[in-house]
Amino acid sequence: MNNHPTIVRFIGVFLVMAASGCGGNDVEPTSADDLNEEEVLSVSLTAEEIQELDLQTVPASSGTLELTQSFPGEVMVNQDRYVHIVPRVKGIVESVAFSEGDRVTSGEVLAILDSRELADIKSDYLASVERADIAEQTFEREKGLLEQGISSESEFLDARQGVTEAMIALRSSTQKLLSLGFSEEYISELPKQPDHALVHYELIAPMSGLVLQRHISQGESVDDENDAFAIADLSDVWIDLSIFQEQLDSVREGQRAVITSTGNRLSAEGQIKFLRSTLGEETRTAVARLVLDNESGRWRPGMFVNGDITVDEIDIEVLVERSAIINHDGTDVVFVQEGDRFVAQPVVTDRVNDTHVEIVSGLAIGQVYVSHGAFTLKAELAKSELSDDHSH
Repeated sequence: MNNHPTIVRFIGVFLVMAASGCGGNDVEPTSADDLNEEEVLSVSLTAEEIQELDLQTVPASSGTLELTQSFPGEVMVNQDRYVHIVPRVKGIVESVAFSEGDRVTSGEVLAILDSRELADIKSDYLASVERADIAEQTFEREKGLLEQGISSESEFLDARQGVTEAMIALRSSTQKLLSLGFSEEYISELPKQPDHALVHYELIAPMSGLVLQRHISQGESVDDENDAFAIADLSDVWIDLSIFQEQLDSVREGQRAVITSTGNRLSAEGQIKFLRSTLGEETRTAVARLVLDNESGRWRPGMFVNGDITVDEIDIEVLVERSAIINHDGTDVVFVQEGDRFVAQPVVTDRVNDTHVEIVSGLAIGQVYVSHGAFTLKAELAKSELSDDHSH
């Protein structure tokens, strides 16, 4: 670059602005044309040079400034999509089909147990079926004999009572099998199964998902009180953010939040679905919960995250991109484009977030400023300043 702008201290610019009564956005900011050439820090660039420096400009405008607060949090399993699988009978593990980390489909057999307790329950059911069948046959026979006058009415009533008792016993044994998770179709086919199948109890996956925990091994004795498997559908996850007591007034259900993982490797936006109304006894914090899509599987339960919650939205008269503000000799400036010149215009800023800054004075709506490349432009001015110093 061969541009050689005249460099002066910004105190001269501020004096001119003060003399003009500049103190708010309703006052026209100082222009390069209003000052002597010696009072303006600027550089002229050709179209090719602007393209080479990748400068981007936009007109200053009003906007909404989102104010955020940051909270620590953790990725959690969605408890609505999480199941603990407990055997409903005691037994010995004959085989295990899945390990931790495996994906399973609803209805798949996770493991097979050999259970003497189950064999007794199935045997009781089969005996009940036989007794009910015999009682029904006896009743039909006594009914026919009574109609022929061969049998007495008391014998007929005894046979009918036998049917009633047999059916009650059959319903009871059927309910025991249903309570163990067997379907009515399976139970109806039970009399056709081979004898060795009486001891088999299959642990069935009630949902599709990922095996997070497996607590059984082949040959191990298991009971009906401890988990055998834990399966989770991780297609979405909970993000639990910790909200301290003094911050509760600024957090509400429905607010938006940007979630980033430690190291900022992952980022996603969500909405607070639930705010716990009580504080944890040990942490003295409440929980604000979001639900994030996790089809990619990259949000892993146990990961630590930060959540930037949008706690307020403020209408701002003049709002510029944060990347447009640079500091020169202790003064905030914005590069304003005036034809082929870029003028470093002092501004007074106020509220700020990660992306935008409020301009209190020094820039008017509609003025075209450098939104991207301001630091590069500052470097070019520094080169020009050095060139000027060496030329004297």
